Amino acid sequence: MARSRDILREPDFLFLWLGQIISQFGDKLIMMALVGLVSNKTPGSAYEMAKLFSFVVIPVFLIGPIAGVYSDRWSRKWTMIISDCVRGLLVMAIAAYWILVPSLKPLFPVYILVFLIFTVTRFFIPAKMAIVPELLTEDKILKGNSLLHITGMIASAIGFGMGGIMISSPLIGVKGGLLIDAATFFLSAALLTFVSGSGRLFIGKKVSLRLGKNAGKPLRQSVFGDIKYGIKHIIDQPRMHLVAGLLFILASGVGASQVVLIVFIQDSLASVTRDLGLLIMFFGIGLFAGAIVYGKLGDKLPRIKVVLLSLLLGGVFLLQFLVLLRMFSNFTLAAVITFFFGAAISPIIISSNTMVHELIPEDAHGRVFSSLEAVVHLAYLIFMFVSAILAEAIGTFNILLIVGVVFVLVGLTGTRRLKIV
Repeated sequence: MARSRDILREPDFLFLWLGQIISQFGDKLIMMALVGLVSNKTPGSAYEMAKLFSFVVIPVFLIGPIAGVYSDRWSRKWTMIISDCVRGLLVMAIAAYWILVPSLKPLFPVYILVFLIFTVTRFFIPAKMAIVPELLTEDKILKGNSLLHITGMIASAIGFGMGGIMISSPLIGVKGGLLIDAATFFLSAALLTFVSGSGRLFIGKKVSLRLGKNAGKPLRQSVFGDIKYGIKHIIDQPRMHLVAGLLFILASGVGASQVVLIVFIQDSLASVTRDLGLLIMFFGIGLFAGAIVYGKLGDKLPRIKVVLLSLLLGGVFLLQFLVLLRMFSNFTLAAVITFFFGAAISPIIISSNTMVHELIPEDAHGRVFSSLEAVVHLAYLIFMFVSAILAEAIGTFNILLIVGVVFVLVGLTGTRRLKIV
C-alpha cells in the first residue's frame, strides 16, 4: 500500500491537502470568533448562542442534499476555489458590519451571513471529497482519503485551540480573528488553483443541455422526500430502529448541552474563548484517540453494545466534568476529563455508520444516511433551543446534569436488558 510520503509527492494532491488543512483551520477559527462575538455582545446568554449555532446547522439538512447534486455536476476544483473565495468575502462582511455598526444591533445580519457561510461550505465539502479519485491512482485513493481525514481532524483540533487563544488575545480579538479567518480561505483558494483539472466551471455542452432541462429537479425534490425514502428502509429493518433511537438520544443530548456547556465553561473558568477553544481541542484529540483504539478492537464487540457502553461512559465523564469543574475551576482537570469524554463517545458514530452499511442495501446507503442526518440535526436544533430557554430558569449546571443522567440511564438500561449476541 502507498505510504503518506508517496501520496504527498503527487503535486495535485499536495496542494489539495495543504488547502484543506488551511480551510479546516479557518472553519474552526470562525466558530471561535463567532462565539467570542456573541459572548461579548450578549454575555452569558445560552439563547443567543443557540441562535448562532442554529444558523450553522440548518444548511446541513436544508442545503446539503442540493449542494451534493450540483457539486457532482460542476468542476470540483472551481467549486472549491469559488466556495473559499465567497466564504472569505462573507467573513470580511461580518467584520465590515461590526465596523459600520459598532453596537451590532441588530445582530440578525450577522446570523444571515453565518447562514450563507455555512451554506457555501455545504458545496465545498462534497467537492473536496469527490475530487480525490481525479488526483490519485486507484491504489492510492484509500490512503489519500485517510490522510485527508486524519490531518483534517488534527487541523480542526488545532483550529479550535489556537482560535480560542487568538480571539482572547487583546492584540487580535474577535475582529482580528475574523480577518485572519478570511485570509485562510483566500490562501486555501490560492493553493487550489495549482491543482490541475479542467478550467471550465460547468461540465460539457451536451450534458449541460440535458441538465438545463432538469436543473430545477433537485430543487423540486423535497428534502422530506429523501427523508421519507430513507425512513422506509429504517422501518423495514428492525435493528435500525434501535440505531435511529440511540442517535436521536445522542443528538438530543448534544443539542441540549452544547450551547449551555459553552456558557458553563465560560462562567466556571472566567474565560470567553481561550479555555473553551483548548477544551474543544482536547475533546477532538480524545475523539481521534478513541477512533484509533476502536478501529483495532471494534470487531471483537457487538456494535449495539458498543454504542450503549459509549453512551454510558460519556454520561459518566460528563457528570464528572460538571461536578469537578464546579468544585475546583481547574483547567488541567477539565482538559483531562474532556479528553476521556471524547474518547468514550467516539465509537458511537463509527459503530452506527457501520451498522447502516451492514443492515441497509448499498443502493440505499446515501438516502438512509441523509435521513438519519436530517432527523439527528432536527433533534439537535429542537433540544438546543429548549435547553437554552430552560437554562434561564433552572441554570446551566442543572441542564447539563439532566443530560448526563439521561446518558447514564439509557446506557445502563440498554446494556442490562438487551440480549445481544
